[in-house]
Amino acid sequence: MASGSNLLPSLAVLTSIISLTVGTSFGKHLFSVVGPEGTSAIRVGLAAVLMLAFWRPWRQPLDKDAIKRIGIYGLVMGGMNFCFYMSLDTLPIGIAIAIEFTGPLVVAILSSRKVLDFLWIILAVVGLAMLLPITPGAVSLNPIGVAYAFTAATLWGLYIVVGKRVGHLPAGHTTSYGMMIGGVLLFPFAITHVGAKILDPNLLFGGLGLAIASSAIPYTLEMYALKRLPRNTFSILLSLEPAVGAISGMLILSEHLSIQQWIAIASVMLASIGSAVSSKTHETVSDDSIEAADAEIVA
Repeated sequence: MASGSNLLPSLAVLTSIISLTVGTSFGKHLFSVVGPEGTSAIRVGLAAVLMLAFWRPWRQPLDKDAIKRIGIYGLVMGGMNFCFYMSLDTLPIGIAIAIEFTGPLVVAILSSRKVLDFLWIILAVVGLAMLLPITPGAVSLNPIGVAYAFTAATLWGLYIVVGKRVGHLPAGHTTSYGMMIGGVLLFPFAITHVGAKILDPNLLFGGLGLAIASSAIPYTLEMYALKRLPRNTFSILLSLEPAVGAISGMLILSEHLSIQQWIAIASVMLASIGSAVSSKTHETVSDDSIEAADAEIVA
């Protein structure tokens, strides 16, 4: 149970997860108009506009090394968002998130030398084995969607590594530039697939809601929580995202999962929670680790 001092930050994390998953679920309705390519471009591009206007990062000059690192950071961010939305085209949101969670989980476990962490690896593998159509009773999943989800997971893990290399810069400034670069990367690609209708004002107005719900609100709430919660507490709360995503998909998109899929998602969540608990980190998250945790906000 959260202590009094941790209650509001904990509620902020839970609210951010709900906003992110609900926003993403409603965002899938745009797929029928502009596809996942256009939806990801609209989400990242408009979120970049909002964050650039709020943070105004150009007020702080950057040296050549910082520009190079932020460039890589933005490319990884754009690719991660694209692959995640492409996976949503054929996979239920809860399953896509569960698979994507393996990226940061692997990074966390590889950075630890504790024998106990092998248990979390086994638990995550069991969960994935139950999700994928390689075990008896598993529901068939679109292989292209699964491939996109694993690619997004890989990019999420890379995002954490790259994010730490720009951790000395203000988190809001870095993520604003990262989203801008991601938007520049995704918009031309989206236009080649869906044409000029991606610039339709009515569509962009709906996309603005997606950007606010799945980026602006979660980012603001988690920035608040990140500076007030121990890292492992934040990670444990974050581990609820696959389940919340599955519930959101069920209520908004009628994406009903089998019992085996729910158990599989729970296994991945427990692996993430176990990894966070075994880390025994009791220090408040600093700006150095904010960039690593921001992956959840923009995925």
